[in-house]
Amino acid sequence: MANLKKLRLSEVLAEIDMSRAAFYRMRARGQAPRIIKLPNGQLRVRREDLDAWWESRELPAA
Repeated sequence: MANLKKLRLSEVLAEIDMSRAAFYRMRARGQAPRIIKLPNGQLRVRREDLDAWWESRELPAA
C-alpha cells in the first residue's frame, strides 16, 4: 500500500532547508512539490510527492 503520510508545510520546509518565501517563489514558477490545500486553508504535501520531487532534482553522474 502506498504511503499516505501528508506533511505539514513547516515539515517540508525543514526537510528541504528553504524559507517559506523561497518555497512560494518556486511554487509560482511550477518548480515546487505538489500541494494539497485542506478545507481549513492549511497546506500539506504527500510524502510520495516530496520524494518524487527530490528525485526530479537529482543530477546524473558526470
